[in-house]
Amino acid sequence: MRGMFTCGVIDVFMENDISFEAAVGISAGAVFGCNYKSRQIGRPIRYNKRFCKDPRYCSIRSLIKTGDLYGADFCYRELPDTLDPFDRETFKNDPMDFYVGATEVKTGKCTYHNCVDGGDADMLWMRASASMPVVSKPVEIDGNLYLDGGISDSIPYAFMESLGYTRNVIVLTQPAGYVKHKTSSLITFALRKYPAVAEKMANRHEVYNRQIKEIEEKEKRGDFFVIRPPEEVGVGKTEKDPDKLEKAYQMGRKEAQRVLPELNVFIRQNI
Repeated sequence: MRGMFTCGVIDVFMENDISFEAAVGISAGAVFGCNYKSRQIGRPIRYNKRFCKDPRYCSIRSLIKTGDLYGADFCYRELPDTLDPFDRETFKNDPMDFYVGATEVKTGKCTYHNCVDGGDADMLWMRASASMPVVSKPVEIDGNLYLDGGISDSIPYAFMESLGYTRNVIVLTQPAGYVKHKTSSLITFALRKYPAVAEKMANRHEVYNRQIKEIEEKEKRGDFFVIRPPEEVGVGKTEKDPDKLEKAYQMGRKEAQRVLPELNVFIRQNI
């Protein structure tokens, strides 16, 4: 739910007609970031505040009944189809490529999918990207099982560089100076059925901290423009307090508005 910060940032982007040729989202960045391509300002903060306390959306009851903490049918069918419709037509017609990444359970590697129309296949990939280990069932796609993309690639700038995008705007949800610590051995033990995933989780803190150092170096060189919260966002992974979600969202908006002049300079340098 730290992704509410990101939602605030991309809403300011849309309000100021800032667009990109391509974007990539991982985990919350996938399921919230898709609204950038569908051009739906305010949608993710709206439905998260509305449903954060709803047991169909996220609850231990859902985990026990379905194997998913976030109810798959509610989150990826009922909500986008009926309760707060996802604009698939605009998503399909928007020229920005929008990729999501999910971790292939057997290999532990991140697989990326270009979401083209927001239909069932794209929703399945978004769900896979955001399926947190231990509290989600692996998602089957074309015979392979997938879990949260953040397990194998928390900040997918290398993927964007592999596509030829060497100067990128990166939105982080942790403040400067944040250091990730080693994952609890209980979690890696719980994942023993998936040894490649367990190994990735055991080493995730080292990879993440290495990524942050590389991002900071490229930021100093002017290759990356990084937007990060000025302080801890202050929400839990499954936050149930709408006021805290709103606070995180407003923090994202405020930070995006603050850096907007510098961002516009960076973008013009890319043209």
